[in-house]
Amino acid sequence: MVASLPPGSRPRRMSPCRGLRAAVAASVGLSEGSAGSARSGRLLRPPSTSPVAPGARLLRLPGSGAVRAASSECAGWTETLRAAVAELRAGAVVAVPTDTLYGLACSASCSAALGDVYRLKGRSEAKPLAVCLGRVADVYRYCHVRVPEELLKDLLPGPVTLVMERSEELNRDLNPFTPLVGIRIPDHAFMQDLAQVFGGPLALTSANVSSQTSSLNVKEFQDLWPQLSLVIDGGPIGDGQSPEYRLGSTVVDLSVPGRFGIIRPGCALESTTAILQQKYGLLPSDGTCS
Repeated sequence: MVASLPPGSRPRRMSPCRGLRAAVAASVGLSEGSAGSARSGRLLRPPSTSPVAPGARLLRLPGSGAVRAASSECAGWTETLRAAVAELRAGAVVAVPTDTLYGLACSASCSAALGDVYRLKGRSEAKPLAVCLGRVADVYRYCHVRVPEELLKDLLPGPVTLVMERSEELNRDLNPFTPLVGIRIPDHAFMQDLAQVFGGPLALTSANVSSQTSSLNVKEFQDLWPQLSLVIDGGPIGDGQSPEYRLGSTVVDLSVPGRFGIIRPGCALESTTAILQQKYGLLPSDGTCS
């Protein structure tokens, strides 16, 4: 995924909509944070309100999707969140905004949906998909963590992907060729709400055909709309056009205790390596840029 945020500070944002996640979870028959529910049950898709192509519809987030809606706009935020959760529960692929690029998300527990992502992107099945979670505490369920919790909290949420050894909780059909998995917690309010209300891991990859330019607004992947169930428009990411905003998240291998490896430099390389080396004393692996 690509960065819209420069590798600087990431202020925590407080939601003005009290009880939003719980209300949405109840409205779609879910319990907030119930990861087990991701493996069972299918919800009927809510009626389409803004058809953009056969099988797809467009919903626009109020304001900026990176910041939770103001109280006067909570209804629109909740409606979009509800629709996205329902589509994901139904095994659909949904286009979403993040703190980096626009992405494609599906339930990581739904093997058919994982296959759909590879098919519509034309992506090699040998290339792994990242997993999007809603909070740092969830990382421990899906990964074997070998770094301090403070390190995770220093980097997450943010424009980084942390690669660690996967746990047995993840669907075996998700990246079956590797014992590792990349974890994302975007610094993006809607994506955090979505992951937490959904209650299970989301597979996440960039919203573009493989080898083509990544997307900073929904029109840039319009050719994929007919193959999607829902397109969520959170507005342009970054300035919407500069190449540096298309670098993707910085991907860091933390699977070896005491060391880190840079798999992709991405948008937050300098700040990430500074934290890993200077604050936590991790050593770069051979061949890692630092």
